[in-house]
Amino acid sequence: MTLGLSPEQRDLGDAFVQFAGRHAPISATRDQHDALMQGRLPDWWDALVANGFHAVHLPERLGGQGGRLIDAACLLESAGKTLLAGPLLPTVATGAVALLADATPAAESLVRDLASGAPAALVLADGGEFRARADGGDWLITGASDVTAGVCSARTVLIAAETADGGAVWVAVDTGKPSATVESVAGTDLVTDAGTLRLTDHRATGPDVLTGIDADRARCVAVALVASTTAGIAQWCVDAVTEHLRIREQFGKVIGTFQALQHNAAMLLVSSELATAAAWDAARAVDEPLDQHRIAAAGAALTAISPVPDLVLDALTMFGAIGFTWEHDLHLYWRRAVSLAASIGPATRWARWLGQLTCTRQRDMAVNLGDVESEFRSRVAAALDSALQLRNDGPGRQGDYEEFATGPQRTALAEAGLVAPHWPSPWGLGAGPLQQLIIDEEFDKRPALVRPSLGIAEWILPSLLRAAPEDLQHSLIPPTQRGEIAWCQLFSEPGAGSDLAALTTRATKVDGGWNINGHKIWTSAAHRADYGALLARTDPDAPKHRGIGYFIVDMRSTGIEIQPIKMATGEAHFNEVFLNDVFVPDDMLLGEPTDGWNLAISTMAEERSAISGYVKFDRAAALRRLASEPGPDRDDALRALGELDAYTNAIRALGVRETIRLLDGQASGPASSIAKVAMNVLLRRTFEATLGLVGRLAMVAETDPPVVESYLHLPAELIGGGTKEIQLNIIAQLILGLPRK
Repeated sequence: MTLGLSPEQRDLGDAFVQFAGRHAPISATRDQHDALMQGRLPDWWDALVANGFHAVHLPERLGGQGGRLIDAACLLESAGKTLLAGPLLPTVATGAVALLADATPAAESLVRDLASGAPAALVLADGGEFRARADGGDWLITGASDVTAGVCSARTVLIAAETADGGAVWVAVDTGKPSATVESVAGTDLVTDAGTLRLTDHRATGPDVLTGIDADRARCVAVALVASTTAGIAQWCVDAVTEHLRIREQFGKVIGTFQALQHNAAMLLVSSELATAAAWDAARAVDEPLDQHRIAAAGAALTAISPVPDLVLDALTMFGAIGFTWEHDLHLYWRRAVSLAASIGPATRWARWLGQLTCTRQRDMAVNLGDVESEFRSRVAAALDSALQLRNDGPGRQGDYEEFATGPQRTALAEAGLVAPHWPSPWGLGAGPLQQLIIDEEFDKRPALVRPSLGIAEWILPSLLRAAPEDLQHSLIPPTQRGEIAWCQLFSEPGAGSDLAALTTRATKVDGGWNINGHKIWTSAAHRADYGALLARTDPDAPKHRGIGYFIVDMRSTGIEIQPIKMATGEAHFNEVFLNDVFVPDDMLLGEPTDGWNLAISTMAEERSAISGYVKFDRAAALRRLASEPGPDRDDALRALGELDAYTNAIRALGVRETIRLLDGQASGPASSIAKVAMNVLLRRTFEATLGLVGRLAMVAETDPPVVESYLHLPAELIGGGTKEIQLNIIAQLILGLPRK
């Protein structure tokens, strides 16, 4: 998916891609490497200016197109994807930072100049060593920048110079002045010039000085735009690799059928989607409080910029030696990714900075809904306020957790349709994405009100809604919502884990029902369950996926034997279930005898969606505490925490983007499968970092906050809902369209 979520933003990106294809193909760029490196503007710069692409984010009254920063981000994403040469990124970034200034004649003059097509470059406060001293009403500035992109082609360079009192003055420097010297360097990036700016007693008068720019906000804006460009590079890699894997043959086969390459390509897509989500989040945060923008920008630096050179390298290795040749375009993207990652400074600094921020606050991912659906919100608020006056007084059938408790409060919420509001009436409210968000907000406003959970039933009951007779729905759904009935899922078998088509449990038709024999394993909470959703083979002669039935089994039936499986934690959440001549009535078969596969896939989709939502729980509690307290390992803990929170926030941003798409009436995308893989990666990284830093604390089984206790539960989360490898197969074949074997 692209950064743009609205049709207008997608159209802008498409228009830019078409422009690049007509005016700036990579083949033409290759002929201009030397001239570009010396700072000569590309031949098509005037055409780009005529189309207004460089000024899409600048105000109309100052000559721009009147868009926002996110619009410029969408454009730069396309520039990254098409490897557009020249100083577009530094020029756009300069204009974006200039818009942060007070609306003085100096700021407006600079913006007008940029809107007219003047190329520019930007030197942030940490991008050089400029010193400014007062001289009457002017400033005299001396110093030099670090290596800066676009400085050789720039007509104006916006710099931050340090004053004697430790503050900063922002100055628009005319590079044609005798006091300014620009020196080019042989840059890593072969499509945009790089060099240094040196000033010697450069006099900055009133018309040159911009006021009101916050250095941190400026840095966040610049990073958001760099991240948008690198997100485009990552997307190009996914497209290029996918196309290559579909046509390249080795050993008599298309290499896209090789599972290792499928998994690598799928992980490339996952990383690309997270980079896009993080870049989008940093661009949209420009209108949010500065602390929120800092978190979003640091997350983009760590998820959408710093990792991209390695992503391009991953793409190169999938091309083999051909990807390493000068003639192939890949090395141009690789060089650009390396240069852009270097331009924001060391990734370790960003990680420590983000860790310091997230020790005490988190990224607010709330979607601003305004005052829409006010009547619906009032009804929900009234129901929740009424429930707050009640208390639950009974334990839950699924375990001793608040969200499973039973009693008057839960019953009131169930009867109000608020346990599963997205379900149709009478079981829910038929709430669409917008109304579900309103309900979420209203629950969040009442932290004392524990939101009930359906547990495993949340993944199973949708199948009842689709295929069960009405009387069965009425007998099973209400008590489940009240927490009085517990469920288990009888899918996996010793020889058929994630491969449901390989199951061997048999259902034989008998008078009035079915006789079932088989062996299920890894069944969560079977020892607590009243009912189970069971898959069994009803037609052994049918193709594997078509001869399966979906049954509802009373777990108290004669012939069911449950044996607990003790896990590494010492607990027994999982079970083996043996079914010996278990009778299931006809009315407990959902749909037709061979409908089981489709119903099972729907159930697994519900499970994947639920598991991918686990990101709302903080798994780095121990690491967060270590990073918050003085000690010899605090810097390392801050860095690790920053890296993990950047990845976490990218997953959350992916979910927010999907929510916005659904609110806009668009079809759901691949976010669920991508989030499941990303959550798997996040959990592994979290515990690896935690165990690497807590030291001897991990020698103790039970600690506060939990370390080893949580770690020993990790396999259940990594495997539940389908392993990472199964998800990668799905992404490679169903999303990327790579061929099956």
